[in-house]
Amino acid sequence: MNTQHLLEQLRGLRLTAMASNLQTQLEQPGTYESLSFTERLKIMLDDEFLARENRKQARLVRQATFRLSATVRDIDYTHPRNVKKDQVATLAQCGWIERHQNLLITGPCGSGKTYLACALGHSACLREHSVRYFRLSRLLLELTQAKADGTYSRLLRQLAKTDVLVIDDWGLEPLKPAHRNDLMEIMDDRHGRSSTLVISQLPTDEWYASIGDNTLADAILDRLMHNAHRLNLKGESMRKKMANID
Repeated sequence: MNTQHLLEQLRGLRLTAMASNLQTQLEQPGTYESLSFTERLKIMLDDEFLARENRKQARLVRQATFRLSATVRDIDYTHPRNVKKDQVATLAQCGWIERHQNLLITGPCGSGKTYLACALGHSACLREHSVRYFRLSRLLLELTQAKADGTYSRLLRQLAKTDVLVIDDWGLEPLKPAHRNDLMEIMDDRHGRSSTLVISQLPTDEWYASIGDNTLADAILDRLMHNAHRLNLKGESMRKKMANID
């Protein structure tokens, strides 16, 4: 068979990494001539598998729409914020996601809550979990718009199927009655089936009052806080410290 035709067939089947590796083998025969057919085929298959895995991870990171580009590797532990390396390392392994548990990150403004959440979300994407990041106000706005255009049920299904839903700025603004019902729908859909990561300046004991309705607050927080991991960041604003350094 004509090798150019073979390369075109591989690319037509979207086996682009295999095609690229075959091209390399053809251009460097001395490097591969001592290998058997199955050994050379395995090299091509390994390249294709790795390329597809990398593309999937990149797609998951892109779809997550993280607020910050953050990785666990780049977390700053030099400032005392009550962030422990071993705890973060354990969370980055994503066992809590596989067990459908939640994660609650609280702390003062500028303490690095969002960065830490985005870094853990990035780790989840690398382990091929789907993640979506929202500020609470934007999430509620999208739900309101979805009701208006008839896509509310579809959006709820999409949120329910997301492995990790990250909700930032929890408790910053009073909730309207419709918003409380929206959150109840989301938490009920996700409870025991997926994981929710919540970021808030308010300590968790103030979340009840921030929801504003006793019955719904009980139902929402029971589903959110049951079996949840907690990170309570402390210390001075990281942004202020970095500004002083500059």
